[in-house]
Amino acid sequence: MDVLSGLGTWGSSLLGYIIPFLFVLTLVVFFHELGHFWVARRAGVRVLTFSLGFGPELCGFNDKHGTRWRLSAVPLGGYVRFYGDEDAASTPDKARLAQMSPQERRESFFFQPLAWRAAIVAAGPIANFILAIVIFAMVFMVFGRQVTAPRVDQVNPASAAERAGFQPGDLVLSIDGAPVESFSDMQRVVGSNAGTPLTFRVERGGVETTLSATPELREMKDAFGNVHRLGLLGISRSLAPSDVATRRYGPVEAVTLGAQETWFVVARTFDYLGGLVTGRESPDQLGGPIRIAQVSGQVATHGIGALLSLAAVLSVSIGLLNLFPIPLLDGGHLLFYAVEAVRGRPLSPRTQDIGFRIGLAIVLMLMVFATWNDVFHLATM
Repeated sequence: MDVLSGLGTWGSSLLGYIIPFLFVLTLVVFFHELGHFWVARRAGVRVLTFSLGFGPELCGFNDKHGTRWRLSAVPLGGYVRFYGDEDAASTPDKARLAQMSPQERRESFFFQPLAWRAAIVAAGPIANFILAIVIFAMVFMVFGRQVTAPRVDQVNPASAAERAGFQPGDLVLSIDGAPVESFSDMQRVVGSNAGTPLTFRVERGGVETTLSATPELREMKDAFGNVHRLGLLGISRSLAPSDVATRRYGPVEAVTLGAQETWFVVARTFDYLGGLVTGRESPDQLGGPIRIAQVSGQVATHGIGALLSLAAVLSVSIGLLNLFPIPLLDGGHLLFYAVEAVRGRPLSPRTQDIGFRIGLAIVLMLMVFATWNDVFHLATM
């Protein structure tokens, strides 16, 4: 009986991860591929397949333009296959391309003008950024966000804040001249500036004063046991009723905040990558599908608003990752197109083939490394 109960609990926990994970990933992948699809249609390119997932088809239908919309068995991505493509990776079908009539060439991605090819490729990541802004804006309008005043409640002994002279009751007005509206705003600045001296403008007893503090790099565990490396001052927020409020925003302000949130994810990603190069950040923070599934299940326990916010963050990350100049990714295609624009002709098929092989090797190594991190993370929780 205990065994059956244990299996039931394990199965329920597994479903609690899988369902949110599939919701988040499918939403993000669908809009990424929809970006490619929509611009391709505007260019007059014939789209053969729009697939969510890879491998055998589970179900699907043909639209009036002849596109096969399909749901495939392996739900770890998706693709759009154009007329003239040999496979899901958009490898040109050289034999088919050589036999195309002028009309067929007009419908093939391969024979489109350079500007259209670049626009079709770039449309996927751009759709991800637009999706993130829309999701963030919707969350701010429907669910609002809790805003805590940037007021200090307690100062930890022997902390960076204590050495800087922070006191309970201090209200932070700005950091390095940039206004601070909430404690979360302050956390973001401090968290991404470990080891960097920051200048704080503080209101204390109705009088403004200036303090200088350098956040210390610390490993922190969140409520789900996930470890994060952040800059910390050593202060806690005030939870007095007068310092805590839930704000909902109108459409214009919500979209503005959505764009700011999207940019924050982009900036934080580049800051992390810079930290990897300088040794300030650890590569063990890189996660793959297992980590995404775990975090999706954890975040889902906080409600649909939190899960949608995670989808927005993931959408930005996937859009940004696809813009990296690695052959096989969208950014690699755009790199080839940039070279073509400068040279006045495309790179040779052999050069492109070598580039794609190198890109495939890089992507596979990243996937293996991220999966290893995921497994190690689970084993040490």
